[in-house]
Amino acid sequence: MINIGTGVISTAVAVALLYYGRPFFVTVIISAMCAFLLDPAVRLVMRLRLPRPAATGVVIAIALAALYLVGVVIWAQVSKLSQDLPTYTTRVSELLDKTSAKLDEIENGMLDAIVPKRLREQQQEIQQKPQEAAKARRRRAAPPPATPQPQQVQEVRIKTEPRPAIAVVYGYAAHYFRAMLMASFVPFLVYFMLSWSDHFRRSITHLFRGEQRFSVGKSLEDVAESTRAFILGNVVLGVLLSLVSAAVFFFLKVPYWPLIGIVSGFLSLLPYVGLPLAILPPVLAALAIPNKFTVILTIAAATGALHLVASNFLYPKIVGRHVHLNPLVITLALMFWTLLWGGVGLVLAVPITAAIKAVCENVESLQPVAKVLGD
Repeated sequence: MINIGTGVISTAVAVALLYYGRPFFVTVIISAMCAFLLDPAVRLVMRLRLPRPAATGVVIAIALAALYLVGVVIWAQVSKLSQDLPTYTTRVSELLDKTSAKLDEIENGMLDAIVPKRLREQQQEIQQKPQEAAKARRRRAAPPPATPQPQQVQEVRIKTEPRPAIAVVYGYAAHYFRAMLMASFVPFLVYFMLSWSDHFRRSITHLFRGEQRFSVGKSLEDVAESTRAFILGNVVLGVLLSLVSAAVFFFLKVPYWPLIGIVSGFLSLLPYVGLPLAILPPVLAALAIPNKFTVILTIAAATGALHLVASNFLYPKIVGRHVHLNPLVITLALMFWTLLWGGVGLVLAVPITAAIKAVCENVESLQPVAKVLGD
């Protein structure tokens, strides 16, 4: 009984620590995932007889340059889209007005089919008469509005005084500034994790004795391998979906098809919510130009078909064979980490659970847990 109570308390403390330390843990986990992904490239550059710190610097510089180029391309598309945003807004407003008018017309047609128009007008007149009489009685019974005294007016003005602009700006910017501050640590953490990886591995294994050292070393290797396979699989699948989606959107004449293809392709990788999120960008882009309803339905159907093919056929072959988690565990993990960390938890849930499973597989006492998590 004491052991059960201690386990419950320890679990509660761990969950509270993960919740309140979310910025720290998310930053460290993302940095570790990037380090696992770039480690083979660092080893490849080291074959040029460069020391590990120098090779790490070269690889990180190339990775940052690649991210910068991708960001420039995306920013160019977004800037062009922002220039056309007033036209898009006008077009969407017109579509909403037409849709509302069409719905009102359908509703009136249905009412005319059920209730004759003359009878409905008589019912409305009967209902309006008591309401108008009640309004007249309230107007006669209501006392004249009291003239506020100068002191009362001053008090009202004091109470309704707006917040200072600096406080409003700080309230909106504090959250984003904290996120940007933690994100600025990622390149440095990745560099130190890569340049000191051999030292960290030796230091961690020396904390244990005998066979435990082998288990710890194997666990680290399996965690790195599963994380690397998960990231590379998602990147390859996302790029493939982006290219195919962009080609389909170009054929269907969707505006800004390169940007929409990238956004839709990578949103499609999100578990459970990927399908509606992948369909939303191309449909919104198509709504903003004069299109027939059948064209919009075709765009939505094509995007949904690509998502279903990717999630049911490509994802299990490219990503699933390296993760080996059963669907129930994946669902529970997504619920838990999303509740704990929000949208970031939804993205990190699968690699975190796969890493836990890799550790459990190499610890004899935790192997039953690995069997529960596995497929």
